[in-house]
Amino acid sequence: MDKEAVKLNEQAIELSSRGNYKEAIACFLGAIHIEKKNGLLWYNLGITYRDSGDLQAAKNALFQAHKLDSDNVEILETLSLVCYAAEDLQDAYVWAYEALEINPQNAYIWNNIGVYHFSESDFSAAATAFEKALCIYPHYYDALFNLKDTYLELGNKVGAKECETKMREISKKGKYNV
Repeated sequence: MDKEAVKLNEQAIELSSRGNYKEAIACFLGAIHIEKKNGLLWYNLGITYRDSGDLQAAKNALFQAHKLDSDNVEILETLSLVCYAAEDLQDAYVWAYEALEINPQNAYIWNNIGVYHFSESDFSAAATAFEKALCIYPHYYDALFNLKDTYLELGNKVGAKECETKMREISKKGKYNV
């Protein structure tokens, strides 16, 4: 990466971490002007737009990052989550499933898909997605929490109780690092 672009990227990250989004965005745009085909810069710009509350600009920047780095699961997951936050559930699913085509063993994306289904009151599909996340990462506290709530919606009190037991075990062992 060009030295000036690196400097602008670092400055933008620092500004963003302090909540100075407008200035951070200006720095990222300056870095992108130098290196238009740098997916990381576009990704960082997307994250900053998301954090500033401009979800449409975040989607646009993340889509550009994806065009430049199409196999990056982190970009796809973030794009999916931004679409969900923007209440664009159809695109949230599209990007999540595209990420799973690259890495079907990504527990976080399976959990996200479960959340999407839950938000549509499709509790059966949500439970399946959360269960897949937990098959991949059995100590995934958030997925257990989500599955517990889903089981309660489905009337599966035994399953919900089992989730609660596993959640307590994880908390006691200090393995809550999701």
